[in-house]
Amino acid sequence: MYDVEKIRSEFPILSRQVNGKPLTYLDNGASAQKPAVVIDAITRVYSEEYANVHRGLHYLSNLATEKYESVRGVIGRFLNAGDEDTIVLNSGTTEGINLVAYSWAMPRFEPGDEIVLSVMEHHANIVPWHFLRERQGAVLKWVETAPDGSLDPQAVIDAIGPKTKLVAVTQCSNVLGTIVDVKAITRGAHAKGVPVLVDGSQGAVHMPVDVQDIGCDFYAITGHKLYGPSGSGAIYIKPERMAEMRPFIGGGDMIKEVTRDTVIYNDPPMKFEAGTPGIVQTIGLGVALEYMMDIGMENIAAHERSLCQYAMERFKGLNWLNIQGHAPDRAAIFSFTMNSAAHAHDISTILDKKGVAVRAGQHCAAPLMDHLGVAATCRASFGLYNTKEEVDTLIDALELAHELFA
Repeated sequence: MYDVEKIRSEFPILSRQVNGKPLTYLDNGASAQKPAVVIDAITRVYSEEYANVHRGLHYLSNLATEKYESVRGVIGRFLNAGDEDTIVLNSGTTEGINLVAYSWAMPRFEPGDEIVLSVMEHHANIVPWHFLRERQGAVLKWVETAPDGSLDPQAVIDAIGPKTKLVAVTQCSNVLGTIVDVKAITRGAHAKGVPVLVDGSQGAVHMPVDVQDIGCDFYAITGHKLYGPSGSGAIYIKPERMAEMRPFIGGGDMIKEVTRDTVIYNDPPMKFEAGTPGIVQTIGLGVALEYMMDIGMENIAAHERSLCQYAMERFKGLNWLNIQGHAPDRAAIFSFTMNSAAHAHDISTILDKKGVAVRAGQHCAAPLMDHLGVAATCRASFGLYNTKEEVDTLIDALELAHELFA
């Protein structure tokens, strides 16, 4: 049985008040809160166990190295990667996608070569490809969403042409909540000889992920959305793609030998991990993923589906509220505007007065905003600790905002 009240009790911040109201935290799409086990683990490392990794033979260094390196295996299990050496540790999805852009794509792209993207992509899965457009003449090919906000896998596959070198697509839209069939896209792209990068920033939070089943070449995650610390993350890379990649950042740990005249690089994945890493952040991420796996990703997904269905039913009673996107397969992420002159920032401010935390703006998805024909939206994004009662609190706060702006 999914005991949401027990889960909530394990997140200290959820017991606090904001503006005299119980906190209703619905900004999980931006960054999730942290359970006590993660906070305690971080505190313990800093107060009792901290040292640099990979660099010393003393007790604390060995302990820190063991804890840090064990996270590679945790992430491997979380993504069902098979071999933990397919996991490159980093600061998050943005760094992971940039690693692919610099290390894999830049040496291969010639003027006119194409990258296929969906219009739903986060800027982190857009800007690195613009770098290739500006610097090497790459062409970005955009695939639109359907009117309901869904993304037809066949439309992505059909956009692949003889000059396409990569498909880069999100598994779950951070604006619309749309869940994308990345397995079908990968299968179709591979049939045409094209690798696939999946942005798993939102997908890995809301559903079980099996990168071997998906078959993708790259899968990036970010820790702070997975109930772990900011500055933590990883990217799964198929061994054959790793073998094709040159180093991204140079420094310690990513080398075996340096002389005045030569350098010999370390083996993957260390080849792509230069310098002192986010030791404590990464250890915290490992604890967060263990926490999620202990609850069960299927259980989390079922709980959030129930919240999603309940919220959609409640939204139907608000004929002045415009929900962006109604894809049948979606996560509990809702972006909305009102039938009034109220700006998203104003709506968010009113909700905050009732203790409801939502996001307002373009959500780092400007091309999608243009596609939807809106300047900005409010976004309520739910997580494993949210409740139907919090859906009701959101509805009450929205009704207040409607009355004020009517």
